[in-house]
Formats: sequence, structure tokens, C-alpha cells
Amino acid sequence: MNISVECKSRPEGSKPKALRREGLIPVALYGHDGANSISLTIPDKEAQLLLRDAAVNNTLIDLNVPDISWQGKALIREVQAHPWKRTLHHLSFFTVSAKQQVEIVVPVILVGNAAGTKEGGIVEQIMTELNISCAADSIPESIEIDVSNFEIGSVLHVGEIVLPKGAEVLDDPERTAIAVVLPSKPVETEATGEMGATEVSQQSAAQTTEG
Repeated sequence: MNISVECKSRPEGSKPKALRREGLIPVALYGHDGANSISLTIPDKEAQLLLRDAAVNNTLIDLNVPDISWQGKALIREVQAHPWKRTLHHLSFFTVSAKQQVEIVVPVILVGNAAGTKEGGIVEQIMTELNISCAADSIPESIEIDVSNFEIGSVLHVGEIVLPKGAEVLDDPERTAIAVVLPSKPVETEATGEMGATEVSQQSAAQTTEG
């Protein structure tokens, strides 16, 4: 997916609240000039559309800043928003080159119906996201895993997940990502029965003492 956005330089001395009242969201661009950042703005509507299609630390964006004659690739590094109103407060971008290795978070999506579910098993997805390293121009939108052949007892570790060419997993390769297991047997009845016997003994002892 090719996503392009345009930002403008932030007027010197402008206040974030005043900008937001004007329908502009403050933006910080990092990586353009070493450790220095550039203060920009983006229209609120464009920012909302961007966040609808792009994920933080995952989607490569074509960023254009005409008034400083700069354009390049960038990732969204941070989104600051009101905790419950969800109104945007601030965005941060980090510039990257197309072939630069970046560390990103990718969702894990299961496809197919596990064979073990026909025998009463359930699929436990322990890892819903993976931390991977890959080239900025080869960021996958997701990692799909076909579980069709997974029987009861099947276990897939992180290190066994097939990644796109050039990608490397950063999570513990020995960690369990997916497992097909039988549902746990209920133990409430037995526990309740033991508790009931204890309570009866206590009540009998109390009655004897009173007598």
C-alpha cells in the first residue's frame, strides 16, 4: 500500500493548543538531520485518514514537506491522543531509507481451520504480534500462518514461523506462538465437594462445643 502525506513547517512560536483549534496537528520529524528534529504540522483530517490506513511503527509513508524542499520515506513512531476522547494531540515521524533495516511490530494472522478442532481441540494463539527486523521497503502488513494441518498437541515456536525474505525475528525463537490443546477439564465440582465437607465438619464441631 502506497501512502503519501504532506506536512508544512510549523510557524515559529506557535502553541500546540492554538494549532489544534485551527485544525492542525503538531508533528515532529526525526532522522532528517541527525539527532535534531523538525517541527511540522498536518491538517487534522489528513492525520485521521493517515492513521486509518497506516499503523504505528509498521507502515512506510511517502512524506513531503514542500516549503523546505524535502521528501522521503518515514515511519510513524508515536501518536499522542486524548485518553478517552481520542482526539489527536501530536504525531512523530522517523525518516528511513528504502533499504535501511528497521525494527517493526507485525500482526500475526491465522488462516485455515486446525484439524485438531474436529476432535474437540482449541487453537491457542499466544503470539498475536511479532517483532521483526526487515528492509524499510519490504515491510509486511502481517504474517499469515496456515494452521490447517495442526493436530491436537501441535506446537509452533516463534523460530519456526516462516518470514518474508530478508526479515529476521527479534522475539525469543523458543517462545510458543501457537498451540492446539484440549480444553481444560472442570475441577470446580471436586473442589466444591471438598469445601462442603470441611464446612460440615466445622459446623458439627461448633454445635458439639455449644452443647
